Amino acid sequence: MRSPATGSACSRAPRTPPDAVAVAVHAPSFAIRTRDPGSRARTGTLSLARGEVRTPAFVPLATKAVVKTLEVHEAAALGYDMVLANTFHLLLAPGPDLIARFGGVHGFMRWDKPVITDSGGFQLFSMGHGAVADEIKGRASHGAGRAGAILAIAEEGVRFRSYVDGAERFLGPETAMEVQAALGSDIALVFDECLPFHVTREYTARSTERTHRWLDRCLAWHAEHGPASQGVYSIVQGGVEEDLRRSSAQAVVARDTFGVAVGGTLGEDKAQMYEVVGWAVQELPEARPRHLLGIGEVDDLLRGVELGIDTFDCAMPTRIGRHGMALVPDPGRRWRVDLAKGRFREADEPLCDGCPCAACAVGHSRAYLHYLLRIGETTAARVLTLHNLAYLQQLMAALRAAIDAGRLAEATAAARAGAPPWALQPKGV
Repeated sequence: MRSPATGSACSRAPRTPPDAVAVAVHAPSFAIRTRDPGSRARTGTLSLARGEVRTPAFVPLATKAVVKTLEVHEAAALGYDMVLANTFHLLLAPGPDLIARFGGVHGFMRWDKPVITDSGGFQLFSMGHGAVADEIKGRASHGAGRAGAILAIAEEGVRFRSYVDGAERFLGPETAMEVQAALGSDIALVFDECLPFHVTREYTARSTERTHRWLDRCLAWHAEHGPASQGVYSIVQGGVEEDLRRSSAQAVVARDTFGVAVGGTLGEDKAQMYEVVGWAVQELPEARPRHLLGIGEVDDLLRGVELGIDTFDCAMPTRIGRHGMALVPDPGRRWRVDLAKGRFREADEPLCDGCPCAACAVGHSRAYLHYLLRIGETTAARVLTLHNLAYLQQLMAALRAAIDAGRLAEATAAARAGAPPWALQPKGV
């Protein structure tokens, strides 16, 4: 037994966080490599303070400074160049001051690649109106009696009740940018009001104008106080109204931001969503990178790339993994299989036949994963999350290769017909 005098691993001085060594000031840049002649798709590279991001790319969520069920460095092992952390959640716990003491969010979660941070607008929208899934499925948002709730939306910002401790808190343009500066993210999104589908055109117009005013305040704060190496993305709002979407895109482009994100409600079905995204992208300059907020289903990634989106983020692959679902090349079932279903109790088939990812390489049967899910074993969620993230990474790598080879139309048609990502790579790549 080790004596107290010899010390223990836990009593040693903490390791130096990656960001304790000053990051060289590196103005972010974006270079387009290849344009697809048959669509708006393009490949390129985001050059950021802590590395490069190959685009188009899916960005896994490390919302609370963790990729759920994984260690964040495992995302790098899967081939990811960047993760997304969230201002709202990290403001409430553990707090930006604590995270800053560990060298920012990079040092805190031990990730030395780029990080993009959302400003928290979507999370406030979710407290006020319910999550997107609630809205689409018509579920009640549970009202102000929930642990967290919006108290007031005003020109200054948003007062809300914390879901952590019930305390009244405030988040506004300057606060959001200050928190993101403390987090030390490579890309910071401006603060916006994220609207639900059901609000009126009049409210959408007023809210969009307020989002533009908040944009100006975000940029003013960042110009005076923000890290020189941190790129800022503005956000296009405007709901599902074509003129409001286009005018919002024109308004944010008129401001000098590194990149542009498309956010807010995008419609009540996929056809409308693609139309709304198309309106916004048509107004955006070629030279700036484009991010689509909260979108990551397989078919949405395919269409989003065709529409000219460079980066995407979404909770889908990690969320469905925790609920027993795996991504598979089956468009008829939304590219997923639910292994918690009873029919897999004795299934000897592999998780995803032919998948080269590390999770599939172990060779677990669907029956074994079903068993783990039925007994509540967290190993199942971990295996499925690893596979799902690997699936999307393989898909995006295949789309990049297809664009560079001039064969994007062939690749997306094959994917929509049920071809797996590993079969989409052009020959010789």
